[in-house]
Amino acid sequence: MSRIAVIRIDGKARVNSEIESTMKMLNINRKFSCAVFENSREKLGMLHKIKDHATYGEIDDETLKLLKEKRGSKDKKFFALHPPRGGFERKGTKKSFKEGGALGYRGNEINSLIKRMV
Repeated sequence: MSRIAVIRIDGKARVNSEIESTMKMLNINRKFSCAVFENSREKLGMLHKIKDHATYGEIDDETLKLLKEKRGSKDKKFFALHPPRGGFERKGTKKSFKEGGALGYRGNEINSLIKRMV
């Protein structure tokens, strides 16, 4: 079964309380925090709900190992990341990944983003 990595892009300002509670359930409480989950129908529904405030995709084993080595700690279930080196995509953090921005589903491209943020 594949794993999904989700990274919060927006901060807490002007975020709907329902979306904020979904992010809390996913354990991405702060900007640039990352969490990794097993791919399940329930998690995909939650990710679809927060797609305008976070980005997500399938993480490979090599990137997960790098993430655990560089940014992991034993007592927490999330990873605190840096802003990406070289910045986000050309259209910034307000547009979806399909439109050239940083938000929403990005598939395997999440691995290159995580490597720039570690």
